Amino acid sequence: MKVTNKTPKLLSIAVPCYNSQEYMKKCIHSLLPAGDEIEILIIDDGSSDDTPKIADDFMHKYPGIVRAIHQKNGGHGAAVNTGIRKATGIYFKVVDSDDWVNPDALAKLLKSIKELEENNTPVDMIIANFIYDKVGEKHKKTMRFNRVFPKNTIFGWNEMGHMTQTQYMLMHNIYFRTQLLRDCGLKLPRHTFYVDNIFAFQPLLSVEKMYYVDVDLYHYFIGRSDQSVNEEIMLGRIDQQIKVNKIMVDIMANQDFSNKNPRLRKYMIIYLDKVTTATSALLSLDGSKEAVRKKKAFWRYVKSHDAKLFYRLRKTPLGMATNLPGKSGRMITKVGYKTARKIVGFN
Repeated sequence: MKVTNKTPKLLSIAVPCYNSQEYMKKCIHSLLPAGDEIEILIIDDGSSDDTPKIADDFMHKYPGIVRAIHQKNGGHGAAVNTGIRKATGIYFKVVDSDDWVNPDALAKLLKSIKELEENNTPVDMIIANFIYDKVGEKHKKTMRFNRVFPKNTIFGWNEMGHMTQTQYMLMHNIYFRTQLLRDCGLKLPRHTFYVDNIFAFQPLLSVEKMYYVDVDLYHYFIGRSDQSVNEEIMLGRIDQQIKVNKIMVDIMANQDFSNKNPRLRKYMIIYLDKVTTATSALLSLDGSKEAVRKKKAFWRYVKSHDAKLFYRLRKTPLGMATNLPGKSGRMITKVGYKTARKIVGFN
């Protein structure tokens, strides 16, 4: 009689793949050293290259660890939605197919998860560090949080320290409890880029207990000419960026924060400030009459849906810097954007 191991995996890792044959192997090989404590969900999102075959080969070679899931193309959001729905692990992580992880750092994170489970002290979200692994750069920018969060202890929003303007929690360095993602009703839009911002935003409304592991775990690979964060591509997809921004504004406008920790709302506004600043800056970089029209229309949308939020965002240093009037204002925005890009290396 076959004995089935019913012990849940510590971590489900979804790897959304669309025509990823050139780089997905590096990603998956970086995850495999974690062994049976994780499950790797390779989600083939309607690929037309060898991605489906590569996914199936991994599943057959590593049964019990790798699962290949094939679906019609729905975009990154649809692949993440499938991952959340199919996950069996206690915690959930997205690793994009062109990124990778440090196996030793992942082992340390899994050790922390195991201790939390053994002590019956689950948390809602785990945070680690990530690296901007930019093509051609010798010195990689690492996003660390050892001065923001207490290390190796459970904490809440009140214990969160000050984040600098260049620090933020992204899909790359957050690990949500799987059931929390389901309970909060997270469903990312289909055929839309930049939905990782929603993933790192909406579930926070359900987060109370957090845990920080000070390891440089996730390598966020940037600098490829065909990436969604390439500046020219972002300009071409600005309507999708605006769509994501509006969804995030709606999340804030429709939420009653009276029973939430004030520091949670403060952080969510800070995050939204950075996202809307990027959108305003990109529209200023475009500089066309259509871009100016879209920028004005977006801010009218914010004001009509949540006037208090509108004034809050427009009065921040970033909000003011990227919404200066006229050609001179757009020029200042361009200089500021390019300077920030050089310092942080975010695309």
